[in-house]
Amino acid sequence: MPRPGPRLRLADVAERAGVSLATASRALAGREGVSEEVANHVRQVSRELGYVANPYARNLAGGASSTVGLIVHQIDDPYFSEIASGVIEVAGKEGLLVQIAHSGRDPHNELRQLRHLIAQRVGIILIAGSGYSDQRVETEARNEIAGFQRAGGRVAVIGRHALGVDAVVPDNESGGRAIGAHLLALGHRRIAVAAGTPGLTTVADRLAGVAAALTAHGLSPDDLAVVHSDFTRDGGRAAAEQILHQHPDRTAIIALNDAMAIGVLSILRARRIAVPERMSVVGFDDVSVAADLAPSLTTVRLPMTDMGRMALKLALKPKSTRPRRRSTGHTLIVRDSTGPAPTTEG
Repeated sequence: MPRPGPRLRLADVAERAGVSLATASRALAGREGVSEEVANHVRQVSRELGYVANPYARNLAGGASSTVGLIVHQIDDPYFSEIASGVIEVAGKEGLLVQIAHSGRDPHNELRQLRHLIAQRVGIILIAGSGYSDQRVETEARNEIAGFQRAGGRVAVIGRHALGVDAVVPDNESGGRAIGAHLLALGHRRIAVAAGTPGLTTVADRLAGVAAALTAHGLSPDDLAVVHSDFTRDGGRAAAEQILHQHPDRTAIIALNDAMAIGVLSILRARRIAVPERMSVVGFDDVSVAADLAPSLTTVRLPMTDMGRMALKLALKPKSTRPRRRSTGHTLIVRDSTGPAPTTEG
């Protein structure tokens, strides 16, 4: 049994009562948003355990500050804004505020943002975006998070990470496989990939899915022309320029996120390369503007707003003995940017 007195954490009370940290905090503080039955139960558990509240623990539990820290890779990327909208929606219902930090896909900057949020005594930290293929770069972050959790904080991530916490896991590899199979069914064999920043697990997983589609069709993944660039619209523009210069025979470009796909389409438009008659283009994510592009973008849909909701709901649940995983699923959305391979395609 947890030791009574000041060393007992609000997290222990929440876990024993079977409620979230935020609910336990509101119940003990007498705030609205908790039924009388639940509040009485939490107070009874608190008395039985001998819990003594302190301001720091209350902050960590979402009491005085009631703040969720959300770290995103790219604040102006619609992928992350849609995730943030889901987080904000759930936070509003729970009476929590959301503070958003921007890492720029830099693990060292992400660590700085993480430490800053912990210093601000937020109650929950969410990290949205890819993990890093080299798990060593996440070691310091994992240690910081472990200490934060021991103090009563809660953490969840969106993406494949090596942080040992609850996670919402996008269906990246299967989505990549669906993209590859779609283009192969249209007769494309000379395919290029605008692959995004090396070292990100999202890039590795989506690329692995594309490669698996080729293998399933008896083709070699080595036949893909893979160009790495920033995982942004400007990165897509740079990748498209390189593909057109170094691989002029390609008939399809897979961009591993929609931001890159938008950049690819802008270069093809500037070069007067017809899409999809001469070059098919596929994205990944299905951000809100994908259907409004000209041509509209074929892409893999991830439930981004739901992913934000799922992540915060995971963090609000009573602590689990093992990290929980929630898979997102995916849907291939076929629009105007893909068509049959040109007749010269062998």
